[in-house]
Amino acid sequence: MLADKDRIFTNIYGFDSPWLDGARARGDWDGTNKLIELGRDKIIDEMKESGLRGRGGAGFPTGVKWSFMPKEIGTRPHYLVINADEGEPGTCKDREIMRSEPHKLIEGALVASFAMGAHAAYCYVRGEFHHEIDCLQRAVDEAYEAGLIGDDACGTGWKFDFYVHSGAGAYICGEETSLIESLEGKKGQPRLKPPFPAGVGVWGCPTTVNNVESIAVAPTILRRGADWFSGIGRPNNVGTKLFNISGHVNQPCTVEEEMGIPLKELIERHAGGVRGGWDNLLCVIPGGASVPVLPKNICDDVLMDFDSLREQRSGLGTAAVMVMDKSTDVIKAIARLSAFYKHESCGQCTPCREGTGWMARVMQRMVSGDAHIDEIDTLEEVTRQVEGHTICALGDAAAWPIQGLIRHFRPEMEKRILDNIARRSAAE
Repeated sequence: MLADKDRIFTNIYGFDSPWLDGARARGDWDGTNKLIELGRDKIIDEMKESGLRGRGGAGFPTGVKWSFMPKEIGTRPHYLVINADEGEPGTCKDREIMRSEPHKLIEGALVASFAMGAHAAYCYVRGEFHHEIDCLQRAVDEAYEAGLIGDDACGTGWKFDFYVHSGAGAYICGEETSLIESLEGKKGQPRLKPPFPAGVGVWGCPTTVNNVESIAVAPTILRRGADWFSGIGRPNNVGTKLFNISGHVNQPCTVEEEMGIPLKELIERHAGGVRGGWDNLLCVIPGGASVPVLPKNICDDVLMDFDSLREQRSGLGTAAVMVMDKSTDVIKAIARLSAFYKHESCGQCTPCREGTGWMARVMQRMVSGDAHIDEIDTLEEVTRQVEGHTICALGDAAAWPIQGLIRHFRPEMEKRILDNIARRSAAE
């Protein structure tokens, strides 16, 4: 369990002021000029040594990602783009930062931008987050007024501008190249890669796209040292993480905990336990709607980090824990996610455009049992044809929940079909 002294987000519930006076009282903007004076190389090395992995879902090492930016700044300016398009069903962590600790994000953006030679950061916020946009913009205005950002950020001589950009609520814009396209005023569709954003990003310039949480934790890591952060959690899965727990729990919440905390402990300690007790648990989706579901027998012992969940053929994703008790129709739940991915597919890739629609339609028949047993195998085969055959991860995200359902709940699917056949035979 994470000790209070190791918490980064000390106002995540908004009990204190989110504005500059409150942020400074909590330690934000303390000696930021000293962090800048470390120099670009030192900042990036420290982030590498901290072991921080991206908190947006992919889990790529943040310091390594920063190092991909060109060392020299030529005719093309560098940019930092912050992905605040939090559209994953079940996920609610970045919006907590934007409305309760916005100055951590702005300070982190300054430090990260300096490390990558960028004089501007764009924060692309999900369009439905009206309150979060207002909070973040107010904090940005405060930072400008106090001289913390602007032409002479924190008295360092570094020019830095922070722009808040509202999206239109399309899930696909959470993919980093779709986000870039949308930011440029184009249709939000993923780009072919390569070239990657670090070489050709927003407006054709070197760009790094990072998640809100990844950027917000950077100043604290630099202040307290890479050794402190890497000493929390397990090897290759270090540091603190915001987890949000929803569904059939007594106290849904967002909480900061150490990486590698057992899933059972996370739910029982922070979310008041499963509704009806732990034995009433059916399954958990551990990392937002795009990762495979895990049944109770795995949930008993699994740890909440990248490697442990990958070993169980699932994923940490955004660490959005979606709990389902035994009252849940798990087939219907996954069918609902299939409908979501069908709706949100941009249609650019044939496997995704055609596959998400086909999978959603078959899943609806699985819900009613109006299918054949061998169609379960056909359904899984189609998920394999979609997975890994698209230019972005939406195809994978649509396939994985269905794969998890078939892997762990195939008997339920077969029983649903057989019961339907029996009912129809009896009616005849």
